[in-house]
Amino acid sequence: MVTVSRRGLIAAGTATAACAAFPRAAWGTGAAASEVPLFGPAKGVALLSRNENPYGPAPSAIRAIAEWSAKGCYYADEGARRLTAMIAERFGVTPDHVAIGSGSTEILSAAGLAFAGKGAILCPELFWDTTALYAEAKGAKLQRVALKPDMDVDLDAMAAAVGPDTGMVHICNPNNPTGRVLDGDSMRAFVRAASPKATVLVDEAYIELTDRPEYNSVAALVKEGHDLVVCRTFSKIYGMAGLRVGYAIGQPETIRKIRGYEMSFGGNTAGLAAAIAAYDDTVFTTWSKSRILEARAIMLAAIEKAGLEALPSQTNFLFVKVPDANKMKDAMAAKGIQIRGAYGKWSQYSRVSTGRIEDVTRYAAALPEAARA
Repeated sequence: MVTVSRRGLIAAGTATAACAAFPRAAWGTGAAASEVPLFGPAKGVALLSRNENPYGPAPSAIRAIAEWSAKGCYYADEGARRLTAMIAERFGVTPDHVAIGSGSTEILSAAGLAFAGKGAILCPELFWDTTALYAEAKGAKLQRVALKPDMDVDLDAMAAAVGPDTGMVHICNPNNPTGRVLDGDSMRAFVRAASPKATVLVDEAYIELTDRPEYNSVAALVKEGHDLVVCRTFSKIYGMAGLRVGYAIGQPETIRKIRGYEMSFGGNTAGLAAAIAAYDDTVFTTWSKSRILEARAIMLAAIEKAGLEALPSQTNFLFVKVPDANKMKDAMAAKGIQIRGAYGKWSQYSRVSTGRIEDVTRYAAALPEAARA
């Protein structure tokens, strides 16, 4: 674990003093800069729309940032190598099996570009498709498979759809925005059946938040040699969304292809230092998960009390069935509470993220009236 030296604290303090010497407008936008914070929600706003974890970064990560940010003048290659080695060790693979990215977003986007030329990207009808849409904008074809009636990903239908024109299979587990997790044994059977035909990409951004992370994850299949890419992120359980660190494990040849489409160069010093320090910080991740589950329980109780229903969730957000998701969003916004609106045709589902307990409590109090909007 990275520790803070006396010199590091002095350097951090000097940097803070230097920033304070400049007027805020010099690095903002005039008067507005004094009203809108550079990072995070404005005062009085309950930010429950972005699946962030406001209880991070871990103290260990913050200490590492203070220690190493003064070295930000140097490229971060060694930090990237160190984190790569740590990830490889945890999963029992070699560093050649690991790619680091600017959040898992970069890796997912790079994977879409790397395999788009081989055929269509096969994916569920509803999932976190931002990166797939990025690949589509660059010429990839998306082939979507309808969800089951219970809003779960239909693995049987997806397996049946894999063919010679499939370049890559993309699944998010647990799924975003539904929050549902696919059974671990079913996922492993799916990967074993589909990966001989096409590369399988599984986005496990929320896997650490599930009740049984080891069981639910398919990461162990990489070590077995299957044509599988598993993406993880430091944005969720570690509370480092703004520090932009994510990673993937896969077969070395696949990882080389993905690296060839990444746009960042070596990572950023602050993010890598924080990730290295927090990666094995189980004290923080255990506490962080407990706060997320506490917030989720408060929301579930409020949803039931309001006469509404939410899909079973294994994440830090809920997909709530409401009369009109956009009206719900507007009603909450009027009370200073930000949640998501409709996802395409799923206009009767409202996604709300866990956040600070006090913000979740505001959502719970506002829900009965907002549901009648």
